[in-house]
Amino acid sequence: MTEEERQLPGPRGRGPSDAARRLRREAAEIRAAVRAAPRRTVVAESLVCALAAAFGLIPLLLIPPDRPVLAVMEALWAALLVAARRGRPVAAVLGAFPLLAGANVWVLAVVPLIVLSATRRIAPPRRAWRIVGLACAALGGLTVAVGLFRWETLPMMLAENAVSAVLLLLLPTLAGTMLGRRRPLVDLLRERNAYLEQTRALTAAAARMEERTRIAREMHDLLGHRLSLISVHAGALELAAARQAPPLAGQVELLRTTAGTAMEELREILGVLRHADLSDETGVDRGTYEDITALVTQSRQTGGGPVELVWSVPDTVEVGPRVRQAIHRVVREGLTNVLKHASGAPVLVEVKGADAGIEVHVTNGVPRVPGDSQGGTSSGLAGLQERISLLGGTFGAGALPDGGFRVTAWLPSQQSLPSQPPQPSLLSQPSHATNGPGSNSPLSAQTLTWPRVLGAGCTAVLVVLPTAGFLIVLLVMAALG
Repeated sequence: MTEEERQLPGPRGRGPSDAARRLRREAAEIRAAVRAAPRRTVVAESLVCALAAAFGLIPLLLIPPDRPVLAVMEALWAALLVAARRGRPVAAVLGAFPLLAGANVWVLAVVPLIVLSATRRIAPPRRAWRIVGLACAALGGLTVAVGLFRWETLPMMLAENAVSAVLLLLLPTLAGTMLGRRRPLVDLLRERNAYLEQTRALTAAAARMEERTRIAREMHDLLGHRLSLISVHAGALELAAARQAPPLAGQVELLRTTAGTAMEELREILGVLRHADLSDETGVDRGTYEDITALVTQSRQTGGGPVELVWSVPDTVEVGPRVRQAIHRVVREGLTNVLKHASGAPVLVEVKGADAGIEVHVTNGVPRVPGDSQGGTSSGLAGLQERISLLGGTFGAGALPDGGFRVTAWLPSQQSLPSQPPQPSLLSQPSHATNGPGSNSPLSAQTLTWPRVLGAGCTAVLVVLPTAGFLIVLLVMAALG
């Protein structure tokens, strides 16, 4: 044959080379699939294959078969089919039928598992039934081919293999197709539940935003108007006091500046209500040494007692804006309570770094001149406790043995502070939780799919119960005989 004839394409020269290329391509795809699979999956599949091989080989040591080489080859072939049932389910089903007519009875326990696992991955279900029918036909042809040499045992062999085909191929296929039909339904229910949960979250966010906007509008219309009137009248009173009562000019000026500061803080709160959560008060320069010093100075100017500030926060400690805002609120609430309930008492304000956080203490003694306190609702302290707990800190307030009062708080620093306050997860809510009158919390994906899972799983178990009973009887007879 010349060189040109060798290069000409022909069926004789093309067949082996194409088969070799297909085998190499198949091997490359298998290696790529193994490398891309998670390590846990690879380990689990390797363990299952090893167990299948051990189940088919170990009994051969105790009960030697008539054809040991063939029995060992069948056990190894069963382990190979176990490995192929995920990536090549059709090949796994077609390769399982020779095991039903083989010499190793122990590998029959692996055949239903291979068929069930492979057929649930074949879509549509009618394709799985066609493949199993082809496997049953091939089993019948193999039985007839083997029985040609022993005509007297052919009817018995056909009957035995027919029973094996029904119990080890058809019933597992029925269970596998039922589980395969369940998988798209489960995925659909999970997608639907995720959509409903996302819709609920967006609806709740829109409702919160609308409520915050309504509150901001009411505060602007009512409280803003009152503060504006106070500021205007305080300005007029300041001009009159400068002419008629100069000793009171300082107090009147403090009244006017306090009203102006209240208006600025109201605008800040309204902006937060309209555009962000109350816990995200970023961009407000509060809680610094200058800010706390200004609060202490303002408290002294109101005619209260002596106020001392002790600031010992290291410069190396990073304090976030929300923590600084909380420091400002604690100091301001403590000084305000002293002016309301213990005017004239000495006050010590301490802000120091300790235990990976910031400690704030506002302590007042007994006032020199007893006064009448009107009492209060403690709503300010309750609000402080809620704010600090959202930041992951601790808060306390109470009377001292000497008759004074102390407000104390610990706040985590920037390093230990979460980027956002902890929010309850939609998927982790208990099923009995409610979001308000007439509204129930959404069911999780697992709750939605459990009835479907249990229904399909229980039916599949009932279908393969005859298969399990047949295998038990068969293996017990093989062990005894």
